[in-house]
Amino acid sequence: MVWGLLVLNTLGSTGAETIIPLPRSLIQMVTMGALVAAFALALAVNLRLRIRASAFVFLLTLLLVPSVISSLQLESGFGALFRCARLALFVGTLWLLSRWWDGGTTFVRHHIRMYFLVLASVAAGAVVSPGAAMPDVYGGRLVGALWPLTPPQIGQYAAVVIGLTVLLLIGGRTDRRSAAVVVVPSFVLLLLTHTRTATLGLFVGLALAIGSLVLTSAAARRFFVWAVACAAVAALGFASALQTWFLRGQSQENITSLTGRAKVWDALLAAPRTTSERLFGTGLGDKSFGGLPIDNSWLAVYHEQGLTGIVLVAAIVVVLGGVALLRPPSLSRACALFLISYCAIASYTEAGLGDASPYLLHLAVAASLLATPVAAPPLAPLAPLTPPSTPEVRRHHHVPRWARRAEMT
Repeated sequence: MVWGLLVLNTLGSTGAETIIPLPRSLIQMVTMGALVAAFALALAVNLRLRIRASAFVFLLTLLLVPSVISSLQLESGFGALFRCARLALFVGTLWLLSRWWDGGTTFVRHHIRMYFLVLASVAAGAVVSPGAAMPDVYGGRLVGALWPLTPPQIGQYAAVVIGLTVLLLIGGRTDRRSAAVVVVPSFVLLLLTHTRTATLGLFVGLALAIGSLVLTSAAARRFFVWAVACAAVAALGFASALQTWFLRGQSQENITSLTGRAKVWDALLAAPRTTSERLFGTGLGDKSFGGLPIDNSWLAVYHEQGLTGIVLVAAIVVVLGGVALLRPPSLSRACALFLISYCAIASYTEAGLGDASPYLLHLAVAASLLATPVAAPPLAPLAPLTPPSTPEVRRHHHVPRWARRAEMT
């Protein structure tokens, strides 16, 4: 329940127009209420405040420092302080949940189930109102018609669900039928979103994750050969369709400028900044500059939390990636590598690594997979065998053997 509430909190409040218009204030009330409820429930099941040491959550806690310092200047308004409080609750909830991080795939299953429910709502909206689910304003790309979700969000959720489910199938933690029920509709939704970043992150992340299992898993080797064969057939037989899907009707110039993102990035880097703004940023905002989305995690962190924030976020990715590479091959390590690599790739065209977002939830799952398993308590020594303490037996026990034989005779 706590993980589902955290997922609900990170869905956001902006996006396409829904079938039933939802006021943004109502959506913000629901998402923020979900975070408060998640923290309260996590505290209720962990009243003794038992936590596990986690470099990931510790670095996130340190990230609060530049966030608060820059937000106190109120350059981004009082909303910056509200976002700092949200980030603090988010990090506090992760601290409380760290007690159950044991290197297993428990949180992977929670992650898949919660985001598959989100994808199910997207599919339901497309069935109820296809026009609202694929509006012209987004170029016919799939959006959330029941909850305001953008195509990149849906693509991200679908890619993560597909990747983790495939890895569970390879690791023998689920059967083919259950995996197909999750993977097939999720892949259809991914194709309908026309999200290039999510698709690239899915394939690269799976390649790295499966590659880490090839030497120790026959199932991983079979899947790798099958995937290469399917990719070759698709490249030869559907090259034209794949090119059309990739271009999305855009010009070469538009693709080169990353759909206009490069112009925003250049303006952000060229803007004058004080020493304090360079070090700590301008405060947590809505990840935009000049009214346009930044769509880059590193530049968004630089803008809002400064160089200090960039160092801390880079440390999070480097530490998680380094620990994953040092671990022996296993399913947990493969899932962690997939999530880390996906977030690293998506950070180039999506923002979210410096604030409460799905990307931090992905990395939290990776941290839970890389946690050292809790050692089992040592077995208590066996109690020594002692003779029964009844008077008759005690007397019989101390009678010499020759006397007992004489008595029996």
